[in-house]
Amino acid sequence: MNRSLISSVFMISLAWASLSQAVSGRGQTNGASSTASIDGTVCDAEHHPIAGVTVILKDATSSKSISLVTDLRGHFTFARLAAGTYTVHARREQFSEAVEGPFTLSERDAKAVTLLLQKDLPREPAKGVMTDMPFSDETHFTVAGVTDTTSLGGHGSDPVRRNSDALSKETAHLADVNPRALDEAAIRDQLAQGDNADLRFQLAEIEERSGRSLEAVSDYQRAAQLALTEPHLFAWGAELLLHRAFDPSIEVFSKGSRLYPDSVRIRLGLGAANYAKGSSADAMRIFLQASDIDPSNPEPYLFLGRVQMTENELPAGWTNRLKRFVDLDPKNAQAHYFYAVALTKKPSGPEELAIAESQLKIAVGLDPHFGDAYLELGALVSQDGDLSRAVAYLQKAVENTALPDQAHYRLAQVYRRMGEAEKAQQETELYKQASEKKKQQVEQERRGLPQFVYTLREQTSTSPNSAPPK
Repeated sequence: MNRSLISSVFMISLAWASLSQAVSGRGQTNGASSTASIDGTVCDAEHHPIAGVTVILKDATSSKSISLVTDLRGHFTFARLAAGTYTVHARREQFSEAVEGPFTLSERDAKAVTLLLQKDLPREPAKGVMTDMPFSDETHFTVAGVTDTTSLGGHGSDPVRRNSDALSKETAHLADVNPRALDEAAIRDQLAQGDNADLRFQLAEIEERSGRSLEAVSDYQRAAQLALTEPHLFAWGAELLLHRAFDPSIEVFSKGSRLYPDSVRIRLGLGAANYAKGSSADAMRIFLQASDIDPSNPEPYLFLGRVQMTENELPAGWTNRLKRFVDLDPKNAQAHYFYAVALTKKPSGPEELAIAESQLKIAVGLDPHFGDAYLELGALVSQDGDLSRAVAYLQKAVENTALPDQAHYRLAQVYRRMGEAEKAQQETELYKQASEKKKQQVEQERRGLPQFVYTLREQTSTSPNSAPPK
């Protein structure tokens, strides 16, 4: 499982205006405005960029500070700074704070910095949570084995099944990796001296990477039983979801969301499990909740954007959340793309459709190889009857998509409307070929990841902890 992108509370500081005014006033010399800047990246211990990190610039002269958030590439920029002495702090929940400085900037200096965040030990439960709660007595399932039978689990059409698989994988990518993990033999030697939650967690990570999924889920579960920390509960639920044990993963994520209501990733896991099970309405509601826990965290918007691709109706407030994603990261092509798609999903007049087209053009401007954005542009302009422009966009979609089945399908439709029967037939054949290849690829991926077979035990407790949160 990849590095964590977990929640923290951060918004752009209201001190920006006052600090900008202060440093601008100090930095002017003979009428020239100050142009010093700091450009940086926040990475983990393995030098992978981290999105959604709060970066604080402290001005030693004025004792004021500016706060902003790294984009999806872990990048940040403080521009138009006055000459002075500064310190940069990077803060993220479950990481130790990284600091660069103090250092002095002269006018027109451009300083580059890289801040490395080190993982903290797993955090403890929220105040008042009983860590000795007998969690094993409250679970109502037993993982009994694995199978590669792809007909088990999942729901709906092929696009929905592909989407739920992708969401499950993206949820797993939010899990922690301990950079100080020991080798398996050393861990087992230490466990022989006494059971330990963190060692069980490390052992499970090793077992999952080596393909021993049954052993891994058992050790993730044991780690959570020994210490009800947020990372342990999330890892257990994510492992169950990854292997399509939807009911058990919902049970674990529901428990986690009650104990850690501010955990964005646990809420995302709960939504992904509901979506994979077929409860789309519940999933969308949960994803909206996740986006509001920490509005500056980019992860929930990616889940919102992916889910809407297979849903015809979106809940109230959905489009506003994706507009917020654009405001958070205006240089992110996906943000503009997802916002545009949301606009087309609701009853829209000419004004909304014009905004959607504008957003899609921004997306392909930021990423000229964004095949899905070209596809949406082609579909949008074809609705207005601009068939020649639709063909141009759809051909770009074909060029920039690995298996462009939908682009071929829409091209066939447009050519029929243009009276180009031969071209329409050619595109139909290409659609069938690409669609079959995509189906084979998905089935191969699903068979490559064993599915847990589980049994539900009879519930003996009427504790509210056994029911999902409402």
